[in-house]
Amino acid sequence: MMKPNQVPKATDPKYGFNDYVERLNGRAAMVGLTLAIAIEVLTGEGVLSWLGFR
Repeated sequence: MMKPNQVPKATDPKYGFNDYVERLNGRAAMVGLTLAIAIEVLTGEGVLSWLGFR
């Protein structure tokens, strides 16, 4: 019986639950939270009231 001498290289998909997507979602959440805190500090109002929801 012959064994293959090469192993196929599988790439991770760019959708679904994988490390790449989870890292990207985490970074987007950190940016959003930082912006929300910055808006509240600079304007003295929360994000929802800054957007006009009261």
